[in-house]
Amino acid sequence: MPAIAIIGAQWGDEGKGKATDLLGSSVDYVVKFNGGNNAGHTVVIGEEKYALHLLPSGILTAGCVPVIGNGVVIDLDVLFHEIDGLEARGIDTSKLVVSANAHVIPDYNRTVDKVTERFLGSRRIGTTGRGIGPTYADKMNRIGIRVQDLFDESILRQKVEGALELKSQVLTKIYNRRAPGVDEIVDSLLVHADRLRPYVADTVLLLNQALDRGETVLLEAGQATLLDVDHGTYPFVTSSSATAGGACTGSGIPPMRMDQIIGIVKAYSTRVGEGPFPTELFDDAGEHLRKTGHEYGTTTGRPRRCGWYDSVVARYAARVNGVTDFVLTKLDVLTGLEQVPVCVAYDVNGVRHDEMPVNQTDFHHAKPIFEYLPGWWEDLSDCRTFSDLPENAQNYVKAVEKLSGARMSAIGVGPEREQTVVVHPLV
Repeated sequence: MPAIAIIGAQWGDEGKGKATDLLGSSVDYVVKFNGGNNAGHTVVIGEEKYALHLLPSGILTAGCVPVIGNGVVIDLDVLFHEIDGLEARGIDTSKLVVSANAHVIPDYNRTVDKVTERFLGSRRIGTTGRGIGPTYADKMNRIGIRVQDLFDESILRQKVEGALELKSQVLTKIYNRRAPGVDEIVDSLLVHADRLRPYVADTVLLLNQALDRGETVLLEAGQATLLDVDHGTYPFVTSSSATAGGACTGSGIPPMRMDQIIGIVKAYSTRVGEGPFPTELFDDAGEHLRKTGHEYGTTTGRPRRCGWYDSVVARYAARVNGVTDFVLTKLDVLTGLEQVPVCVAYDVNGVRHDEMPVNQTDFHHAKPIFEYLPGWWEDLSDCRTFSDLPENAQNYVKAVEKLSGARMSAIGVGPEREQTVVVHPLV
């Protein structure tokens, strides 16, 4: 069996957790391949709601092996807090596997993240302040600390000493902050070593052997295409590769073994943090989407910026990722609107752009060109087939499918696992 990737096709918060959970019973492994605890997935099962930050959504599916891949940066305090929280609610986490090559977030990087963001002032990126970016920077600068380093105290101490030679100078001389000592950092990491050890494995070998046996591996992205460090709205992006290419590098699964890319798009658009957002709403319509869609960050609780569906963004995500199927989430949130705008192109200084402008300046100045589709008032929560949807809701889905570059294979009509209209089987 091939590997399957689930990718956010907007700015994140599209409902990837629900989509992963929906497929969980049909796959053998679910892999988180990028990001850290700077983003979250919310999964609703019956009356229970689970907010996951580091753990893959597959942790909630019996028989599925959840894997944290080498492309993830791990806050060990958060990891074990999540594990303890799930165990307290009766969820078995013993099958979790963690890559020996994943990087860990030392405390000094959380400090650097927060003070740097404050220092930037009006030029801030809008990070969560959890040390994600500085840890990825350390990885590229080759001064990072990996999971496997916790099992060799001598190596760990050498790496912390090397990193702190630079970090101490930055914290004390630029930001006037106390720099932690080597012993302090080493001790804060070693305290997790014994508990972490049973989870750790060569996940690249594990996953490729699973594929050799004909098992199915699902790769689950954190963040989304427009937040990808290479292909997103730079510099207002995350620090990792959140696209299908990142699924390969963050898991060690080669591209030829991945033949299905599922893009998750919300039936409207949202964004958290700073950066351009062409369809953003600043009126009552935006507040309606926020309240009706419960658009507040899983990790931060920040209210999300809301806007209408942007088919230019969807087409871009389809192209960058090679999307084979879209899952359209939260269609039910649009119920009760007399008409529903869809962005089909941009106006940039009087010039129409049907695709993403090549430079960031143009994207900052892009104004949406809308087409208006008739709305519907019928409750969608009990719809389970496409024909169950009201005619105008069907027409909306058909219209955005035609504009977005790939077929709409599933449609979310409520937050719960079973509140999904499956148009084309995904596995």
